[in-house]
Amino acid sequence: MLGVNARPAVAKVLAPIVPGLARAGITPDMVTITGTVGAVASAVFLIGSGHLFWGAFAVWMFVMLDMLDGALARARGGGTVFGAVLDSVGDRAADAAIFGALAWWFSGDGDQNNRLIVLLSLICLVLGVLTSYIKARAEGVGLSCDVGIVERTERLIIVLVGTGFTGLGIPYSLHVALVLLVAGSAVTVAQRMVAVRRGAAGAPLPSSPPQP
Repeated sequence: MLGVNARPAVAKVLAPIVPGLARAGITPDMVTITGTVGAVASAVFLIGSGHLFWGAFAVWMFVMLDMLDGALARARGGGTVFGAVLDSVGDRAADAAIFGALAWWFSGDGDQNNRLIVLLSLICLVLGVLTSYIKARAEGVGLSCDVGIVERTERLIIVLVGTGFTGLGIPYSLHVALVLLVAGSAVTVAQRMVAVRRGAAGAPLPSSPPQP
C-alpha cells in the first residue's frame, strides 16, 4: 500500500534532521504536539476560511511531522506507551479537523455553498474513524488488522490533493477526491471487518478475573 511504501522514502529525507533534534533535547512528544496543533490550526483557519490551496499545503507540512516523531523516538532508544497513544490521538484530531473544516466552509452562504461536498466530507470523517477504531479494537483483543486499500496516508493524500486542486481553480477535483475516498474507505472498513472475523475464528472474549 502507498502508506507503507512511502515511509522508507520519507524516512531517508528526514534522517539528517533527527540527530540534531535529539541533541537539542527535542522529544518525540514535542514533535507530535507541534504537528497536531499545526495541522488542526491550518485546517481550521485556512481550509475553514476558504484558503484551500494554502490550507492543504500547510496541513501536509505539519502532517509530515508524524513521520519525524517516530524516527526521533527510535533515535532516542524507543518510544513510550504514552507517546504511541498521543500520536494516535493527534492523528484522529488532525483528520477530523480537515474534514470538519471542509464541511464548515462548503456549508456557508454564497458561492462556496455545496451540500454534496458537506455530505461527502462527513461520510469520509465517519469512515475514517471506523477504519482506525476497528484496527485499535482488534489489536486490543490481540488480533492483527493491517489491511485496507485506504489507510491514513492514502486518505490524507487524496483529500489534500483534491482540496489543493480546488484551491487552484480546478473544477470538481474535490468532488472526485471525496467520492474516491468514500468508496475506498468503505472497502477498507469491510476488509478490516473480514480480517477480524477470520482472525477471531469464533473465539470468545477472554473472561474477566473474579473480583476479590
